[in-house]
Amino acid sequence: MIEIKTSKLSDGEFNRGVFATCDIAKDALIHEAPVIPYPNEEHVHIEKTFLADYVFEYGANHTALLLGYGMLFNHSYTPNAFYELNFDNHTVDFYAYTDIKAGEEILINYNGEVDCDDPLWFEDNNNKSE
Repeated sequence: MIEIKTSKLSDGEFNRGVFATCDIAKDALIHEAPVIPYPNEEHVHIEKTFLADYVFEYGANHTALLLGYGMLFNHSYTPNAFYELNFDNHTVDFYAYTDIKAGEEILINYNGEVDCDDPLWFEDNNNKSE
């Protein structure tokens, strides 16, 4: 259903993104990414590494590293997917927000809400990019 390919949106060292290998219907479960949660007070150590840009808030008291493809979804303010924290299964679950065509990059809003247009931690406040 999904694969990792070179993304035109990413300009980092690896330029990767998550892409659909087949058509995906709106609301379909795309991926369940297992999490490695850690207490927020330990985040000061992660902040010293490049991993700080990849972790997810995981409830009020924890932050989490995502396994699988979880940390490879790129950001858009007009995403075609969204994610939900699944505390029972210790996963972050990614769902199609719109119908997604085969070959299309799957994008989430890093703010956590599909329609939230708050500036991201790595953006210039005057320059929103997809």
